[in-house]
Amino acid sequence: MNLTPVDTTPPATDEGTLQPTQDYSRPAEIRPFRAVRTSVFVPRERRLWTAALAAALLVTAGGLGILYADDTSKQSSIDSLTLANESLTGHSQNLQVALTVTHSQLTASQAQVDSLSAELKHPTLGIWNVPVQLHNSTEYLSSTVPDTFTYHLKLTSSGPMSVSILSTTQFKDAILCVYNGRGNTNWCMHNSGAVRGFIGVTSVNYDFILAEGCAAYLVVITSDRAVTVTPDVSATYNPAATATGSCA
Repeated sequence: MNLTPVDTTPPATDEGTLQPTQDYSRPAEIRPFRAVRTSVFVPRERRLWTAALAAALLVTAGGLGILYADDTSKQSSIDSLTLANESLTGHSQNLQVALTVTHSQLTASQAQVDSLSAELKHPTLGIWNVPVQLHNSTEYLSSTVPDTFTYHLKLTSSGPMSVSILSTTQFKDAILCVYNGRGNTNWCMHNSGAVRGFIGVTSVNYDFILAEGCAAYLVVITSDRAVTVTPDVSATYNPAATATGSCA
């Protein structure tokens, strides 16, 4: 039996491949980070261009600011002018209304002036307004009609009455009729001729114009019974340019 020798010597270890066992019993030390400032070289032309660009941006920003401020100021001015225009428009409308009212008042005043001028040229005067009583058929009431006037004959009575407008010639004939016994006063005054007559009435309202150019008329009132006559007689000055009635 042959014995084979066995080498029990541990093999040689390569020191370059063996690493020491890492110790995890304490945290690893962390070194603080230090910023590394790298120096960059900028050419002079680029720096000048950058400065010019920055200056242009500043000028542009300043211009925009000025334009904004100017626009704001103009807008404020426009708003102010708009308010002023609205105020003036309202004031103009108020003036127009006041002018319309004033024109209406002026028209009314002119109408009053014209009316007063007409009244001054043609005044109306009351000439008889006292009630008078007739007792029987032998009495009469008379009133002359003024010349150059329009005669407004307005009468009422408590009973039947007869009213006639006579010329002076007709009145003379009526008096002669009574004196000659042809009839009583109530009959003769209205049956001897008349310009206008109202027989057996209780009211009269009549405008007589023939005396505007003639002083030759009178009114006679009679009744066949006792009555009270209430006159409201007036006359308006209105002279005729030529003679009228029995004077023509």
